[in-house]
Amino acid sequence: MATKRLARGMGSFFKDCEHPMSRWANCPHFYKVRYRDPAGSQVEESGFETSDKAIDRLTTVYKARKASSPANQASEAMIERIAKYGHMSFEEYATEWKAGQRHLGPGTVVSLDSLLQHHIYPVVGSRRMSTFDPKVVDSFIRTMESNGVGLATQSNAYDKLKSILLDAHRLGIFEDSPLLGVSPPQYDPKRAVIPSPQQLRALRRTGDDVFHLLVDLMTGCGLRNGEAAAINLNNIVADDVYRVTEQVNQVTKQYDRLKHRKIGEYRDVPLPQRTKNAIESYAEKHGATDGYLLRHPRDSGLPFQPYLFQNQWQRLRRRGELDTPQGMVIYSLRHYFASNCLTHNIPITDVAEWMGHKNIDVTFKIYRHLMPGSVGTAVKLLDAGLAE
Repeated sequence: MATKRLARGMGSFFKDCEHPMSRWANCPHFYKVRYRDPAGSQVEESGFETSDKAIDRLTTVYKARKASSPANQASEAMIERIAKYGHMSFEEYATEWKAGQRHLGPGTVVSLDSLLQHHIYPVVGSRRMSTFDPKVVDSFIRTMESNGVGLATQSNAYDKLKSILLDAHRLGIFEDSPLLGVSPPQYDPKRAVIPSPQQLRALRRTGDDVFHLLVDLMTGCGLRNGEAAAINLNNIVADDVYRVTEQVNQVTKQYDRLKHRKIGEYRDVPLPQRTKNAIESYAEKHGATDGYLLRHPRDSGLPFQPYLFQNQWQRLRRRGELDTPQGMVIYSLRHYFASNCLTHNIPITDVAEWMGHKNIDVTFKIYRHLMPGSVGTAVKLLDAGLAE
């Protein structure tokens, strides 16, 4: 019995009679087909008058089997996603993406919204998602550069754009990553202006008592400004240790958990004697409420707000009473703490923990240039050991 096979996987058709294949067209017997069903079992059907009808049946079965395969269903789902999301504008897609970021804290959401509204949407907000490629992303970076956007903000805006585009790439909107080969903005931590000891002394002679205390807390303990605003006498757990347990959330304006920490988590930081003296001196002069030293100047029932520190900093600069070099900002006070630690050979792992960084990579990226020449020191020590 001869059979005629078609493309791989389609099966075969034949006649179960004494006539050779060359005479099938004129033979009165019906054609039969044989194929595999989705479970892999062999199926045979008969009753087809012509070879075309037999082939049509095999073709129908083959297409149905292909359509029901997991790979094909996944492909169809991807086609539907591309059709839905590929035609969205970036702003539409980002809005939907943001709604799913339920893990973000209130402060992070405010920061994200600011970056989207002021730096990302004006450049790529109306662009269709399917049109993004590396050239578009690189053009976005160059636009920020030409607009004079600071490197730190450029880096943050790029990171947010990257997160959204990678989410779209995961859905299959792009065949290739639109970030492929793109050089991200390089925030150069060496540009961070760190006050000198002389400038720090001048800062302590400027402003009011609140200003002096915040300067001491940020330079002496490495606190963020929101953490310094929540300074509490009850958190001095030893003569040389301050326990950072909370911060003033700049969105809710209330005491809140620490950045990168869950509720109830804390970190212990060094408490230099000078900083401890500054805390105790302020408490003796101004008192405390439930241990909190700083309260809102217009409503003692509210926490002190970090923006008040920023406002005083800016007022002093405008009046010429704050003699700081261009580029020095409040955050430079935290940089001073890190610099002071690293230049005195304190391990960067300890500094990362004290500053509350999410991981040591952040600390290393920002402060690597402040570390002493450890490689050179290691070479000398290794040479000495090898010479013995």
